[in-house]
Amino acid sequence: MSTQILAPAAVLVAWTILVLFWMAARRFPAMKQAGIDLSKPQPGGRRGQDLDGVIPDSANWIAHNYAHLLEQPTAFYAIGAILAITGSVGSWDLRLAWAYVGLRVAHSLVQCTVNYVPVRFLLFLLSTFCLLGLTVSALKATL
Repeated sequence: MSTQILAPAAVLVAWTILVLFWMAARRFPAMKQAGIDLSKPQPGGRRGQDLDGVIPDSANWIAHNYAHLLEQPTAFYAIGAILAITGSVGSWDLRLAWAYVGLRVAHSLVQCTVNYVPVRFLLFLLSTFCLLGLTVSALKATL
């Protein structure tokens, strides 16, 4: 087993948890300011996306990013596990994995602060190419 590929995955999980706390720190005060009393049941229940247009967009950007960190990165975790289990991690794979994590963190920082879509998209696209390279390595290792 090649466990060094698991380090970037662990870092991305840690980043995701940090974004969760950042989201709570921004959203709870924004909800209070919007007059939402969380101690009482909300009519019809509440979902996170129900806060769009109710609290400031900048408070929701972090929540949107948190959701993004639970989407495509799940494939990254699976690919990392496949490479670790097969023991076929090369130096190129490690570089791609760390680049993926760095690009996802940069994507988070852009989305959570200024939310400038052209930069976000570029970072997302570059991270997707890293994931594609890792996927090719995993396919080679398993087929």
